[in-house]
Amino acid sequence: MTETNPLLRIPFEVPFNRIGARDVEPAIAELIADAERRLDAIVRERGPRTFSNTMAAFDSLTERLDIALTIVGHLESVATTPELREAYGAVQASTSAFYSGIPTSSGLWMALQSFAATDEAKALSPTHARFLNKTIAAFRRHGAELDSAGKKRLSEIDVELAQATLQFSQNVLDSTNSYEWILTDAKQLRGLPDSAVEAARASAEAKGLVGYRFTLQAPSLIAVLTYADDARLREAMARANGARGAAEPFDNRPIVKRILQLRAEKAQLLRFPDFVSLVTDERMVKTAERAKEFIADLRAKTTPFFERENKALIDFRRKIEGDDAPPLQSWDVAYYAERLRLAEYDFDEEELRPYFELNRVMAGMFEVASRIYGIQITPWPGAPVWHESVQSWAIRDSDGSVLGAFYVDLFPRESKRDGAWMEGIITGHPGGDKRHLGVFCGNFTPSVDGAPALLTHREVATLFHEFGHLLHHCLTRVDVRSLAGTRVVEDFVELPSQMMENWCWEREALDLFARHHDSGAPIPEALFAKLTRARSFRAANAMMRQLGFASLDLALHSDFDSSSDGDPIAYAREILALHAPTPLPADHAMAASFSHLFSSPVGYAGGYYSYKWAEVLEADAFNEFSRAGVLSHDVGMRFRRSVLERGDSEDADVLFRDFAGRSPSVDALFRRAGLC
Repeated sequence: MTETNPLLRIPFEVPFNRIGARDVEPAIAELIADAERRLDAIVRERGPRTFSNTMAAFDSLTERLDIALTIVGHLESVATTPELREAYGAVQASTSAFYSGIPTSSGLWMALQSFAATDEAKALSPTHARFLNKTIAAFRRHGAELDSAGKKRLSEIDVELAQATLQFSQNVLDSTNSYEWILTDAKQLRGLPDSAVEAARASAEAKGLVGYRFTLQAPSLIAVLTYADDARLREAMARANGARGAAEPFDNRPIVKRILQLRAEKAQLLRFPDFVSLVTDERMVKTAERAKEFIADLRAKTTPFFERENKALIDFRRKIEGDDAPPLQSWDVAYYAERLRLAEYDFDEEELRPYFELNRVMAGMFEVASRIYGIQITPWPGAPVWHESVQSWAIRDSDGSVLGAFYVDLFPRESKRDGAWMEGIITGHPGGDKRHLGVFCGNFTPSVDGAPALLTHREVATLFHEFGHLLHHCLTRVDVRSLAGTRVVEDFVELPSQMMENWCWEREALDLFARHHDSGAPIPEALFAKLTRARSFRAANAMMRQLGFASLDLALHSDFDSSSDGDPIAYAREILALHAPTPLPADHAMAASFSHLFSSPVGYAGGYYSYKWAEVLEADAFNEFSRAGVLSHDVGMRFRRSVLERGDSEDADVLFRDFAGRSPSVDALFRRAGLC
């Protein structure tokens, strides 16, 4: 079986169509054994310690295993089956134990220290020196100096965290898929745009049902909460969404509690006061205290505008329904906000949908990247895929050389987790195959009955966001795999992705792809003016929502104590309520489906503040384009050379200053949001 196992020798054209659940356990077992042999070879090296036999060997130590696990994890996220889910779960213990054991290997730790003491180590290039220093620091941070009992306990924690977070993720998917709301009375559809009604009809038909089927997948849920006149429908959908992962048989509540306990124990074992301190130790923000101060400062600046916006929404409802209108509930906010936006700006986001046909948006997005970064994106025909809707593309540099390739998987399926994300699969080698391979996924509005897939402006921004991550991975030129591409500190990694969103708001860029799907006409000037005027609409609420998530994360991973604070879901609800425009329902359990925090051993746990941190960076950085021209090739190439190509080869604050010529300021973010 091992000779034909597709996970053992993975070519650049990954055979996704041949990888099955049966391949997972034998392949991972063999790849762990291979990595163990490589680790042993580093430790047993008899010759003088060199960069080649120590650091370069360490950099490639787990490469084959990393790629195989990434592919299996990806397939489990986008094309899961009971068999694949079981197989992926079965390898969690062995892989977690192996990875946890790397920094606690006394032999490897001695090899690193021995090399660090050599003359070669003292004369390394800046990138190689950084790799050595970061590796030694990471080993210390992950248990290299623990005693044998501590190392054993750390491994046990990592294994349990891997298993618990995988179960959390699977429960979220199952909980999401378990809910549906079937309507047969057309009166209950009032207010919904035709696109949402047609999608609901097609969804019911696909299930052999009569009527209209609504689910908790993003296109369906957002349409209901934003447009449905029927408050009962909005309430039902909102409550179901807020309760995902909080009831049997997909109950994440005890899992969340256990994950928090394990992370707190891990931090204390590694001599950090809490998990946030462990996470932030290597990041731009440096300390938990600074992360909290950063969020608190943004909250203080935002609160007056937040209160003003909420009062305006209440006043608006009373204006149209009378002074005796009932208080706003959480499921009313998006609905009345959309009506207020229509009244204040004469702008309905559905007006833009006909101008965002998916294929044209993709082509325009590629054209924007071509103009600013000097690359060309062309189809990559014949690449094996995991679903018929998946597309594959190649990225070429201006000289025609292939920089990499990527897959795009954009539509919701019951076998696919929710949200949007990017994943690097293969990182190229400067001395060998230089090509990088990645994938980005979303859950966007699909085509119905052969009609073109038409996106909302928010979906377009999400598409650009994930493409920004993809470019960060595929344009890297760092010669150390561990420092290449998106392997940067978490509070810097969102800069390239959030930067890309800016071009969704610029006329010069929009005219490249925002064309009416029937007539080919660009967005009328009057409609574009409405879009730009409405950009800052309820910006304080958008800001406060993210600050709520960040505050929740920081509190759960530094302040929460299960012995005194009790239920983490109720604790989370109290924090989120402080950042919400209306009271939250008593059964609101968002933390039970908060995948950013609980679907991987670390993920964004202790670091959700990074979204706002990176937004400060990109708002300030985009000023360089605003001054020179939003499609400026000169500025684009400067960003490519200073940020996209350099990975983690230099401190993130240095990379930012290399591009912008200054340290970042929050002022640009607040000016853009109209909160000043």
